[in-house]
Amino acid sequence: MTYVIAAPCVADYACVEVCPVDCIHPMPDEDGFTHATQLYINPLQCVDCGACEEACPVSAIFSQDQLPAKWRHYTRINAEHFQSRVVEPVDG
Repeated sequence: MTYVIAAPCVADYACVEVCPVDCIHPMPDEDGFTHATQLYINPLQCVDCGACEEACPVSAIFSQDQLPAKWRHYTRINAEHFQSRVVEPVDG
């Protein structure tokens, strides 16, 4: 299982700071961070620790199995963000 960033993400950096595997992007040093309207969790790297969910100031992060029905499409949105990037999965 993975965590998913959905609405109402405001691209706050708090979740990025607590992620132990750096699976939330874009990061502040990456292209597009200053213009990001939301952040994304890489489902191949997420280790399901839940630290990001607790840190989110607007309650926009959910365990995939707890995602509200109206935001289930964010599972696809998060995954698609990483399709053009080569990122290795984390063993865990």
